[in-house]
Formats: sequence, structure tokens, C-alpha cells
Amino acid sequence: MNIRRQTQLTAALAATITLGGCAFLPAQQRASGDVAAPVAQVVAAPDPRAARLPSLETRHFELRGDERLIGETQVLFTRFENTFAVIAREYNLGYEELRHANPGVDHWLPGEDTPVYLPTQSIVPEAPREGIVLNLPSMRLLYFTRETVNVDGQEQERRFVTSHPVGIGREGWATPTGDASVTQKARDPAWYPPASVRAEHEALGDPLPSVVEPGPDNPLGSFALKLSMPGYLIHGTNKPSGVGMRVSHGCIRLYPEDIEALYERVPSGTSVTIVNQPVLAAWHDGELYLEVHRPLAEDEQDLNEAARRLLEAAFAEHADGAATLDLEAVARVVREQRGIPFPVLRSERTPEQYLAAARIVENTAPLPEPETTAQVE
Repeated sequence: MNIRRQTQLTAALAATITLGGCAFLPAQQRASGDVAAPVAQVVAAPDPRAARLPSLETRHFELRGDERLIGETQVLFTRFENTFAVIAREYNLGYEELRHANPGVDHWLPGEDTPVYLPTQSIVPEAPREGIVLNLPSMRLLYFTRETVNVDGQEQERRFVTSHPVGIGREGWATPTGDASVTQKARDPAWYPPASVRAEHEALGDPLPSVVEPGPDNPLGSFALKLSMPGYLIHGTNKPSGVGMRVSHGCIRLYPEDIEALYERVPSGTSVTIVNQPVLAAWHDGELYLEVHRPLAEDEQDLNEAARRLLEAAFAEHADGAATLDLEAVARVVREQRGIPFPVLRSERTPEQYLAAARIVENTAPLPEPETTAQVE
């Protein structure tokens, strides 16, 4: 990208995002008079009469080249008895990411035939593509592997990534960022609550023993990976409703079925990288996507500045002269923070129309079972 165009893009992005959604075009386009007519604000929604398709893979993906967009956004129509906690687990999602993707929908009683978007597409964060990578704002864990596959009778090494929702440390007990490694694996682990946690429980009238043996009352679940960060684990849970929420004292919890699968695959010594990236951007098939998550409550990141910086870098590296940002869409994605990757190049589709075209899938979520409030470990 030439210096003049980069300067114009920077100024336009800064003005648009700061002003919270006013539609500005880059100076070069305004000067030429080539200004497209405003896109009509059409309220679009998935067609409830459309055929329901099988849901797509949400956990395991092959990575080709330097691509960073994995999965595909999907949508289902609810049954009256559905709750977000049950839908989330059925489709490999966390509770909060499903709630943020569907603002305005009642997460306890969404009602009959309410469209609920499944944020089963995501952008891989900026981090080494090896071992385990955890992005705190998205509350997702990625496990990168290299595997040998047979292609037309020939063995080839391919790169894959597995994606799982996680629960993380609540405010005041935040999961730390940084680099670590898996130092030990434990099946049916005992839990040794640290003194600070025992003191907190004691103050609440809920005293803890010095050791919680394996079993249904153990918040670590049936499998645990000990990290080189002292006191921190990746583990299961006896309260699956806490996955996708900030409910722990800093440890990282997964659904029981996910930690069991991860436990079998992850060797000791595996690298672990924990990052804090609420804003993500990536090119895919000639389209530029922007994904914005709600930042952690104690986070002071400037999301507007992060979006401006990432989009500038994306244009500098890959865009051709014909690509133009839809700056109104950029501002809206930053403002709404739905955790869904949205295309942000100018087109005739509104964000509603983009979502309305999502794959409509069968609702296979089971009826909810009573479950107590998530317990912290």
C-alpha cells in the first residue's frame, strides 16, 4: 500500500470509529466522486420455512497456508424449553459467547422458533501456531497439531487446530497471560485448595477441607493438566454450566467431554500461550473479517485503536487497490462486540443480511436438566 493511501485509511478509520458509526469514506474515494449510494437498512432474518441442515464441524479444522478464519457461523430456531446453557454445550460454545452473539434474546426462555446465531466461526489469535493457545476475551482454547494424512496414496504432513470453549478466572482472580507449558497430567485429580481460596470460602460460611478427593464434588472434574505457571491448571469441571464464564479462581475449565479428549492428545511439555486479544482481523477468500469480543471487565484496552491498527496492518499486507472498507460496518462491529467475524469490505449486504444468510441447522439441543450454580475452584 502506498504512503498516501495508508495515511488516508488511517485518518478515515480514526474518524469513523471515534465518532461511533458515522459513514465516512476514504479521502481518495470522496475526492473522485465515486461514492456508492447508502445501503438500505433492511431488517433481515433467517427464513423459518427453510430446510434445516445438519450442523457443521465445530471442533476440528485443517489449516491451509496462513489462513486464520476457521469454522462457519450457523443459526438454529429454538424450542420453547431451550436454554442458552444447553444450546451452548451442544454446539461446542460457551455460555457468554452465545449470549453476546444474540443480544436481546432471553437466555433462559428464548421462546418457540426464535433464531439463535451460533458463533461457530472464529479468527485465530496472533500467537505461535503450536501447542495450546488461549484467548481470554473469546474464552476459547486452541490446540495446534501436525498430523500425517494419506492424500492420493501419498503421506503428507498437514496442520490442524482443535477449538474448545473454556471458563476462566473471575474478576479479582484473573487468569494470567503469558507463556507456559504442561508439566504434569492427572487423571481423577485431588484438589488442594490454596489458603486464599479456603479463607474466602470460610468467610462465606462454606468451609472447604484441605483436600477434596476425586468424585462428584471435586470442581477439577476427572482430568487435569498442570501448568508451569504455579497454581494454575487446565481441567474439567463438575459444573459444566460454568464453561464460557468467568467463574474460577484463575484456572481454565473445559466441558468434561472436551478435557477428556484433550487429555488423551496433549503430551507433557506442550507449550501454552495465553493472550488477551478482544479484537481480531483476518483475510479469507478475498474478504476481510473483523471479530470483536467484550473486553475483560478490568481491561483498559482501547478497542477502537486496536481495530484501527489491525485493519491498517491487514490492508498494508494484503489488500489490492480495489478493496474498500465499509467504515460504518467497522464501527458497528466494534460497538456491538458480538464475537462473530463480520466481513467489513464495502458490499451491498448489511450485517443483518450477512447473518440472515447463515446456514440454518437442525436443533439437536436436549431439553435442559436442572443444574446448580457454577462452583469456583
